Amino acid sequence: MEQSCYKCGQIVEEGVPFCPHCSAPQIRVVIAEPAPPVLAFAAAPTSHESTVLPASQALPVLALPMQWSEAFRPCALAALVAWLLMALGLHPLVTMPSAGFLAVVFYRQRRPGSRIKATTGARIGALSGFFGFAITALLMALASTVSDFRTKFREKIIENAQNWAGSRSADPQIKAAFDQLKTPEGFVTALIIGSILFLVLSIVLASIGGALGGAIFSRRDRS
Repeated sequence: MEQSCYKCGQIVEEGVPFCPHCSAPQIRVVIAEPAPPVLAFAAAPTSHESTVLPASQALPVLALPMQWSEAFRPCALAALVAWLLMALGLHPLVTMPSAGFLAVVFYRQRRPGSRIKATTGARIGALSGFFGFAITALLMALASTVSDFRTKFREKIIENAQNWAGSRSADPQIKAAFDQLKTPEGFVTALIIGSILFLVLSIVLASIGGALGGAIFSRRDRS
């Protein structure tokens, strides 16, 4: 049986491996294409099969954890409001817990569907307390660039220390502490210690206010 060459078109006898005219190979192998894989989702689910969602999608919105990035602005705003109230004459023992409580309120307004517990409110309040300390420290640092303010501030600190000691100022140890406070090195040391105590106090009191706010909102959500 004869067949034509696919390259030159000349007649070539069957079984000849190469064309005698153009030397083109005449034996060709046909490779079958593989069948496409059966997709898992192509089959219709049976009645007893159920769709399983990832855990992140299955969680309800109210159970999602607190987002620290979403808490920065509410905490900073609450700390600023509390600092303004303190500047107007409100006692720090009142303004610091108020900062934590306001931070929880502002955070809830920013994330209306979030669930806030007492522990979450305490963390939010602690952040607002830190921001309150940062605002105070920044303003004090800016004010310290003025020489008159530094002098009056130092005199005020020494006067308050003497008033706090009262009749105990005659004690040799307290008198030595006052003498050390009047020196530049002693005043700087006392200022550092006082700043650390103020930072701890701000965080603790603001945490208490935040925990109170979280407890109130958590009880309201359950009702």
